[in-house]
This record gives sequence, C-alpha cells and structure tokens, in this order.
Amino acid sequence: MQLSVIILNYNVRYFLELCVLSVQNAIQNIDAEIIVIDNNSQDDSCEMMKQRFPNVKLIENKENTGFPKGNNIGVSQAKGEYICILNPDTVVAEDTFTKVLAFAKKQKDLGIVGVKLIDGTGNFLPESKRGVPRPFVAFSKITGLYKIFPQTFGQYYAQHLSENKTGKVDILVGAFMLMKRELYNEIGGFDENCFMYSDDVDLSYMVLKTGKSNFYFHETSVIHYKGESTIKDGTYMKRTQEAMNFFYKKHFKISVLFSFFMEIGIVFFSIFKMFKGKPKPKTFPENYFLVSTD
Repeated sequence: MQLSVIILNYNVRYFLELCVLSVQNAIQNIDAEIIVIDNNSQDDSCEMMKQRFPNVKLIENKENTGFPKGNNIGVSQAKGEYICILNPDTVVAEDTFTKVLAFAKKQKDLGIVGVKLIDGTGNFLPESKRGVPRPFVAFSKITGLYKIFPQTFGQYYAQHLSENKTGKVDILVGAFMLMKRELYNEIGGFDENCFMYSDDVDLSYMVLKTGKSNFYFHETSVIHYKGESTIKDGTYMKRTQEAMNFFYKKHFKISVLFSFFMEIGIVFFSIFKMFKGKPKPKTFPENYFLVSTD
C-alpha cells in the first residue's frame, strides 16, 4: 500500500466529516487507506463515521490520549509506505496527495513534507513553514519583531522562503505531515511526553537529527480551519513558553539566555496588549455550507 492517512479526532464531528470526504476524493487513484482515531469524543463523531464511512478504519479510544499518543496508535495500524498525519479540521485538495507523493519520491534525503496551509477565509497560514525556535528566534516570535523586521527576525516562520516557493525548512506543522512510515517508526513517532504546541516541533527536529531534510511544498493548498480561532492571549503565551521549555529540556540546555529572552518577550507582549486593549472576539457564521460537484 502506498499511503495511510491518519486523522485524530476529538469532538469535531462536522469538520471530520468534511475532512474525510475531501480525503476520499483525493485518494481515488492511489492505493491508500484512511485511519480515523477518535479520542473518546462526546459528540456523535463515531456514529457518523460508522454510518457515512463504513469502509474507513475507525479506532475508538476509551479516553482522550492526547495528540502524540493518539497519532502513534493510528500509525501502529497503518500499512502504507508513506503516512500523512492530518488534522480533522482540514480540507485537502483533490490533487494534494498525488502531487505531494510525486514530490516525495524524487527526494533522496526525504524527511517530512508539509504543504501550503490556508485558513477558512483563504489567507496563508505562516506556521506552514518554520525554523528551529532557538532563544532569539522564540523572542522575535513572542515580541512580534518578525512582523516589523522580517529580514532580520524572520527565522521563526522561515521567511527566507516565499510561501509560493518549494524548499527546505526546519519545522513543519502537525496539521499536515507526510513522511515514510519507516522513518516515523525509526524516530519513535511523536513523543508522548510532549506538551501542547511542541509535538510537531519535536518530531520535525528529531527527523533533522537523522540527517534527513524537511520540505515545504507550495504546489497544493490545504484548508486548516483552526487557524481562524487561535486567540493570542495570556494562556496562549503561557502554553507557548511551556512548549519551548519542553523542547529545550529535551534537545538543548535551558540556559539563562533562553529564560531571559522568554521573560522579556512575555513582558513586551503584555505591554503591547495593554496599549492595544482587549481583543474583540471573532464572530463566525452559524452554519457552513459545503458546495461540491456531488
């Protein structure tokens, strides 16, 4: 089998349905399988899957095992030469897997392939391609300096590479990650001790340590709805700091320099938010309508 698409779901029944429909269309001419792992959703996600997609392999976990372990469970059941870790709140294009697989097969040092992610309004999501979040890089992200001086502080979002150009990058986002199943197993998959926001960074970096290269592939787009709803508040900043702490404890040393940059960054962020005022909550339509040829 050529490809296994791994989708980990938790309480996003309607996004999941849309995602699986798009994947089915995209793998029609590929020897592929879809594996959905449900992390004990309290909505009717599993019932929907059984009724709408009886031929899709469904794994029903009895508890919410988290992102790393849930995906590891899915990959353990996979048969494909390649695997694709895919978020349930995504919609792939009909040519996504055909194009990405063709690109992957041409690479001699293939690590992970990521694609151009766009949000629900069609805007490019910069987390599609990133750099290793070293102390100064993390500082530029937290303070927002990368927006003001992208040439100097643009490493976090790999701004050396245009969103419309394919090339090597260090870090890819967990919403879409395609790689060889053999490599995933070789590095042990996602670290199940990973904190939120660092699991994809850790996996990408583990691949780099094997000598392989990660690639951003711009020739197909995938919608990632979650990009619309991330609220950059104090909780987000705290989780970002904890994620970076986990990453550094595992791969580097937590230095005084790192702690200094993180603390200063949070102070800058707080001052900026104070002058900017309370963020207005985003509003969304009550219903989404899918218009399709079928």
